[in-house]
Amino acid sequence: MQLKKTLIQQIGLILLLGLFSACFKTYKGKINIDGSSTVYPLTEAVSEEFRKIEPDIRVTVGVSGTGGGFKKFIRNELDISNASRPISASETKAAAEAGIEFIELPVSYDGLAVVVSPQNDFIDYLTVAELHKMWAPESQGKIMRWNQIRPEWPDRPLNLYGAGTSSGTYDYFTEAINGKAKASRGDYTASEDDNVLVQGVSTDINGLGYFGLAYYSENADKLKLVPIKVDENSDAVAPSDETVQNGTYQPLARPEFIYVNKSSASLPHIQKYIKFYMENAGTLAKEVGYVALPPEVYKLSYEKFKNLQTGSIFENESIVGANLLELLKKQTD
Repeated sequence: MQLKKTLIQQIGLILLLGLFSACFKTYKGKINIDGSSTVYPLTEAVSEEFRKIEPDIRVTVGVSGTGGGFKKFIRNELDISNASRPISASETKAAAEAGIEFIELPVSYDGLAVVVSPQNDFIDYLTVAELHKMWAPESQGKIMRWNQIRPEWPDRPLNLYGAGTSSGTYDYFTEAINGKAKASRGDYTASEDDNVLVQGVSTDINGLGYFGLAYYSENADKLKLVPIKVDENSDAVAPSDETVQNGTYQPLARPEFIYVNKSSASLPHIQKYIKFYMENAGTLAKEVGYVALPPEVYKLSYEKFKNLQTGSIFENESIVGANLLELLKKQTD
């Protein structure tokens, strides 16, 4: 009995020492990342693979929305900021005033999925005009029922779910559908956490929401995807790898980004991480439900990083319908 007790004590001591060692491990480098919940699955997948080959480099990835990430980035709290939209003019100005320079790197394509509950048996597609009617600022308190969108649809409440105002998804969706970023009705269930939106729509027969395609893919058994028509005369197109990459899923296909703090870019562990990211983003994007960029875009982006080329390719360009390859070539020429 005494031997058994001693053995248990020794095992407990070993476990305690192991835990103590893990908590106080000395790393050769640390990488702080935060921002978009939409870009999070890709960056976390890259980071997980990177940790396997570089266990002495600590990579932490947080989620506070694109806008929240940029606020931390501008306060010099981050090495890298995940973003599901380009940095805005006001954020660029704030960064300049704070002495923060950034390197903008596109990492994948994403389609915004418009979804309803699987119990919704009447919706077949939506036009951009119908989405605008649902989400326009002037619709607040007025467009409240499904039959106000199409008379043949049921006289039931229209319950909307969408990205919170700090989300890059919110900025892109409002620009694409309402013509101006951040122009939206406010009487809807909002969250920067896409999992909250998934839960809301999937359990609400009268609900409709939007979020990144990856979150639909992860929860396809709980949701019904709604194809989109640019207008009544066009075909209804659902988001997929093919339709997002070839540009037929419009206007809800968009690029996603990481922004690297220039002051961090000279650090060897950051250089290793970005090289790994650019080399593996295409493969890992497919694994987590996003669409890989053309290989030439990753190549040009990495050259841009190595050359410490700062600024945004969207400074005077709209992101809706943008051609990444042309914009990158224009910036690097």
